[in-house]
Amino acid sequence: MIRLLSLDQLRESLAIALDALRVSKLRSGLTILGVVIGVATVMTMATIVQGIRDQILNTIAVAGPTTFYVMKIFQTTPVNPDQLPAHIRIRPDLRAEEAERIAELPQIQYAGIWSQIQARLDYNGTRTQAVIVYGADDRFQQIIGGELLEGRAFTRAELRSGAAVAVLQERHARQIFGRENPLDKTVQIGGRPVQVIGLYQEPANIFSPPGQEVGAILPFEFTWHAYRIDKTNALFFCVKPRAGVTVADAEDAVTMTMREMRRLRPADKNNFDLISQDQILNVFMSVTDIFFLTMIVLASVALMVGGIGVMAIMMVSVTARTREIGVRKALGASRRDILLQFLIEAATLTGVGGLFGVAVGLAAGRGVSRLLNVQGETPVTLTLIAVAVSVGIGLVFGVIPARRAARLYPIEALRYE
Repeated sequence: MIRLLSLDQLRESLAIALDALRVSKLRSGLTILGVVIGVATVMTMATIVQGIRDQILNTIAVAGPTTFYVMKIFQTTPVNPDQLPAHIRIRPDLRAEEAERIAELPQIQYAGIWSQIQARLDYNGTRTQAVIVYGADDRFQQIIGGELLEGRAFTRAELRSGAAVAVLQERHARQIFGRENPLDKTVQIGGRPVQVIGLYQEPANIFSPPGQEVGAILPFEFTWHAYRIDKTNALFFCVKPRAGVTVADAEDAVTMTMREMRRLRPADKNNFDLISQDQILNVFMSVTDIFFLTMIVLASVALMVGGIGVMAIMMVSVTARTREIGVRKALGASRRDILLQFLIEAATLTGVGGLFGVAVGLAAGRGVSRLLNVQGETPVTLTLIAVAVSVGIGLVFGVIPARRAARLYPIEALRYE
């Protein structure tokens, strides 16, 4: 019987709360706007961050968790190649002979020297935005994944001679060629004419946000002679261990070989860096952690503003309904009943804001994900948490007005005009 009575009280309080919302639509709408913004921020940021993390893992799965890289120096922020600090300037540049020596090690399946530049693709005046252009070899697909849709990869002769040939990313090729078949046509890449020999479709991953997609792959020797290569930030070895060889063993073998070729003494520090997939993952995870922190701060501010608005409107509501409270108490309503009524009103106010915020956040998350070329799904658990938090905000900030209403004396309340 007690349980049925509690359910009746809950339904009655909800009905009163919804009536209060309908009576003052503008005031209620402005109040819940802060909650909507806060929850929508959480949902949008969570969708983006989840998509970024998923694509990081997909990228590592494509390249293989054992692939690692050798660089002159590894830093999260690229350095200016024209103004290198002394500790970087004294490091020697990577050389093709070192990559060839590493490739001969019994622990290594593949090792190759790659370069990376940014350039525009141009065909008869139609240009792309700046894209990544790799200088690589015929094993590029094994390292960065994807699929060769049409044409062919480089021949050994083209790689040795540095022939002006290119495999274009299929989407960018369609952008500049339209319906015309790109194969065997000449395209300008960074102002240099090259012949298109293949079309390639890269896998979607975090390393290719808008403006940073892989646009073309050229023979390394061609990029080395045709373009200015940033030897500090954009020259590296890709290394894959043989099956059954651990990354640690492969890295040890590469380190010993590099030190031997560079005549380093036992007391000398390495003048090169090895970067594993785990290190890359940690770097990007730290970036996404910053996104999460930003999301929490922005959402907290917005929810705090919404909570203060809820408290303000509930204080106004208590004042405006003082006589109503007196009538209810005169008819037998207890302090607990009045407290429950106004707490439920506050929770309803923020709960409605939470639901609207989830809807806005889902739509905004999908829109921003498409804009950033990130495929992400909003975590269902986070959706439920967002709604629960918004209701909790209403309960927390509704306590003071509810307690004020519950403590009103019936006689004084009935006298209130």
